[in-house]
Amino acid sequence: MVDRALRAARVATFVYFVLNGTLLGVWVVQIPAIETKVGIGHAVLGGLLVVLGAGAFAGMQLAGPLSDRFGPRAVVPAAGALCAAALVLPGLAHDTWTLGGALLVLGFFNGCLDVSMNAHAVQVEKAYGRPVMSAFHATFSVGGVLAALLGAGATGLGWSPARTLTAVAVAGVLVAVVTARGLLSAAPAPEAGGEPPAGEAGSKGTGRRAAPARIWFLAALALMVMLSEGVANDWSALHLRTVLGASESSAAFAYGTYAATMTLGRLLADRFSARFGSVAVLRYGSALAAAGIGIVAVSPWIPLALAGWALFGLGLSGTVPQLFSAAGHADPAAAGANVSRVAGLGYLGMLAGPALIGWMTHVVALNHAFLLPAALCLVAAFSAGALRPRADRSPAGSPRVRRRASRCVPSDRHGCAPPTARAARS
Repeated sequence: MVDRALRAARVATFVYFVLNGTLLGVWVVQIPAIETKVGIGHAVLGGLLVVLGAGAFAGMQLAGPLSDRFGPRAVVPAAGALCAAALVLPGLAHDTWTLGGALLVLGFFNGCLDVSMNAHAVQVEKAYGRPVMSAFHATFSVGGVLAALLGAGATGLGWSPARTLTAVAVAGVLVAVVTARGLLSAAPAPEAGGEPPAGEAGSKGTGRRAAPARIWFLAALALMVMLSEGVANDWSALHLRTVLGASESSAAFAYGTYAATMTLGRLLADRFSARFGSVAVLRYGSALAAAGIGIVAVSPWIPLALAGWALFGLGLSGTVPQLFSAAGHADPAAAGANVSRVAGLGYLGMLAGPALIGWMTHVVALNHAFLLPAALCLVAAFSAGALRPRADRSPAGSPRVRRRASRCVPSDRHGCAPPTARAARS
């Protein structure tokens, strides 16, 4: 049986993921109004969004080591409250410079919250002894839906962007502070005799550990799959509108089908991972995503293209949570730092993807440019074995042992919780 404290920690983690999705979503909903208020064009706004991303990347690199040093329980609520408070700033901006500064601060604290809550999610998953990471990422999408509803309601009431963002910010600070008491106080202690895998521990000092090659390889895979996510976020509706001639209302269904299957897949991915292993989730999910975006690239019909976007979202849905989880479990003493590396490089991919596709459209048609994310997804599928802990890939282990270990949450140096521990948690 799972004890009450652990259940509370899981619920608290869900709340922070919803909070993060809501805060970002409310900003996105207010972008048109703030763009008009500040008096900038789309080109300037695009540059400012890069500033937001740069701030997030910087925050991720800071929050990882801080989470390792002080524990996610100290960092997550602080990052959540500061991220919520920073939401006020874009609504107060009156020109390009003040909006840029506001987005830099908002992005920074969003990055801090992103990495620290994922580090705590790894801690919760380790304590549960089974995959639970994908469900946390699904609730981030729930936050986006909540943000859309809040934005629509505020607009209906005639609220200004400043008033809307301030109201959500106040509520967000309260949620971040109140939810803090449900978080786990410290990372689970290593089991007796347990040590970090050889080559993955780094130095024992208080400074940031040097990342092993495996972590950077996981980060490269995160860049590939999150670049693909970024392509869907920014180009799915435009594809239906400009390539297939759909109406604006119909074109919106492209992103809608992608987002819906992404959320559904993340709700189901933990069960799939527990049954077949995280390697299978990344391998077959990436392959399915490659097939989906491949269909989009060649389809001359809107219904078939929508089916392709749906498969693309379903395939990608479980990939990023598996990569974050593997990074966090590789070395419990450096979980936050490793998650920040994988999340940071992946976030750069998400930012770069839409821009790269835009550049490619100067050379090839938009739908043909989608063959790039298809190729990257295939690379991720063929490289999925990197998720398997190092001990499980050693020649000394039998194939049966390696297969069994790959289906477990890495909770000791052999990559799998002892049978007695798993039985106690069931």
